[in-house]
Amino acid sequence: MRWTASRSLLLTLLSLAACARERKLPPPGVLTVAQEQQASWVRNFNPLAPGGAERWPTKSGIYEPLLVFNTLKGEYVPWLATSYEWRDDHRVLRVKTREGVRWSDGASFSAGDVAFTFQLLRRFPALDGGGVWSFLKDVRAVDASTVDFEFSRVFFPGLDNLAPVPIVPEHVWSHVTDPVTFTNETPVATGPFTEVRLFKNQVYELGRNPNYWQKGKPAVEALRFPAYPGNERANLGLVFDEVDWAGSFLPAIDRVYAKRDPQYHRYWFPLIGGTIFLYANTTRPPFNDVRVRKALSMAIDRQMVVEVALYGYSRPADATALSDAYTKWRNAEVAASGDWVRHDVAAANALLDQAGFPKGADGLRHSPDGKAWRFEILAVAGYSDWVRAAHVIARGFKSIGIEATVHNSDFGAWFQRLGEGRFDLSMGWSVDGPTPYTFYRWLMASSTVKPVGVTSLGNWHRYGSPTADRLIAEFEREPDAAAQRQLSDELQRTFVAEAPAIPLYPQPSWGEFNSRRFVGFASAEDPYAALSPNKTPDYLLVLTTVRPR
Repeated sequence: MRWTASRSLLLTLLSLAACARERKLPPPGVLTVAQEQQASWVRNFNPLAPGGAERWPTKSGIYEPLLVFNTLKGEYVPWLATSYEWRDDHRVLRVKTREGVRWSDGASFSAGDVAFTFQLLRRFPALDGGGVWSFLKDVRAVDASTVDFEFSRVFFPGLDNLAPVPIVPEHVWSHVTDPVTFTNETPVATGPFTEVRLFKNQVYELGRNPNYWQKGKPAVEALRFPAYPGNERANLGLVFDEVDWAGSFLPAIDRVYAKRDPQYHRYWFPLIGGTIFLYANTTRPPFNDVRVRKALSMAIDRQMVVEVALYGYSRPADATALSDAYTKWRNAEVAASGDWVRHDVAAANALLDQAGFPKGADGLRHSPDGKAWRFEILAVAGYSDWVRAAHVIARGFKSIGIEATVHNSDFGAWFQRLGEGRFDLSMGWSVDGPTPYTFYRWLMASSTVKPVGVTSLGNWHRYGSPTADRLIAEFEREPDAAAQRQLSDELQRTFVAEAPAIPLYPQPSWGEFNSRRFVGFASAEDPYAALSPNKTPDYLLVLTTVRPR
């Protein structure tokens, strides 16, 4: 099956190549990137824009954060902030900002810009996507290189929410009337690439910041972004040497990409991209029954899902649902105790019988009112890996008396139904952070449960656990790393016991590069950071390391 699929893909790429217009490679020093797929570009470099309307790499490569969390290494890298400390019984986080940094227009960067940025989020809540003002009381500059974040309560995970916020210049943004709709077409920032050298419907280029604070960086002269209408066309650009760096799912990559030019075509897919779940809407019976959720899970052949949907690029999830981004946190004993992630049709059938849902004469399970179980699995039409996974899952459900159909829709329609809780079952990703706190909070915390019809940014399955609520509250107040680890273990045990959502596989962090013109990309041989341009703000580590060959 994998050979046939890869042959079909290769024939498609060759056919597209035959009719594709020949494009001239950019001059030396210009790095071509494929990170987002759009038919044409809209000029927007607002790093605080709600809804992700900004062009890449606005959030980190143009505007920079205080700290960069290196997901691969599980540690913070000082950036616009050089250090931080908790004060006043852990109610104040004092941050020291980096001295000698200038904005791209030559103005000096200071702690005042940091305080201004966060006060901006307070004045315009639509910009506060991370919800920092749910725990902040005040933010103030103590002096030119010191800023105090005063918390309304003890909340240690607050650091993880504050660290990635892109900082904007007060001397520019204080004159912006509506920062929510501001498109910021000519950015003034501290990042490595701030100069818009070219912007057209089909391509744009960003040049180096003439005042960048890291001496000798970036080594790349400019970034170039061709407009690709879809993943297939972007993959074509990658395969035929039009793209230097990408973060896309490319089926049969060894055959189609790596073997085509073994010396220069490289890829690296560490399993740190979060976890892909099958979410069961717990507001709709029978999914509110833990026995049903565990039975559904046992009906899924995860190994087949991984092989068919991802060409073997991942592995089946364990019962903690943690990806390799949390390797240091995963409790192997707890993971092994969760037998409901193993493919066991007999056990799944027995569990449903025990739960009081026997098969009828038609071979299907029935609800108490006699209605046969016929459910819909939502997937995004453009996510070919999800679509294939959903079909494997649906076939597995037949073995336990459940008729499931796969419904594919465009991203917007899918996300609306998911966010509003209007679905039976749906493919979806996890909400992640530097520790398992964020991961499990969005899977089990009652505080993240929204009423059906109200859009939610996570906890789409709408599950609240009193046990998890207690552990999450304790984690928020716990400063000791060893004690946090124990609380994480308990959260893992709670997840295994309650099975609020059905983990399928850890998501690969997709990353490909062509080293013919540039070197210094992160790789399995040099794992200094995640390679993928999709990983924010990790990709800033790559942007400041890559150099022309």
